[in-house]
Amino acid sequence: MAISQAISAKHLITFSYDGFMRTVEPHTYGIDGKGHEALRAFQVAGGSNSGEFVGWKLFHISEMGGITVLPTTFHNARHGYKRGDKAFSRIYAQL
Repeated sequence: MAISQAISAKHLITFSYDGFMRTVEPHTYGIDGKGHEALRAFQVAGGSNSGEFVGWKLFHISEMGGITVLPTTFHNARHGYKRGDKAFSRIYAQL
């Protein structure tokens, strides 16, 4: 999947979610504890219902629209990233 490749190559991803365009640095992709396909990412731009436009977020893949892997890359995992994220019951890709 494109998300796994984006994580591996450290490419930013953009998509719509909850009526807002988002740009994120993807860190972990897999199945969350409730059985949803999900992405843990650090949002760097875009909107948010919570009013938190930048920061760590968990997105359900089924609610993400127009997923586009951007040519822009990021260099390192963001501060606070934890490999083996406990929110996931199964991990397909991670930094």
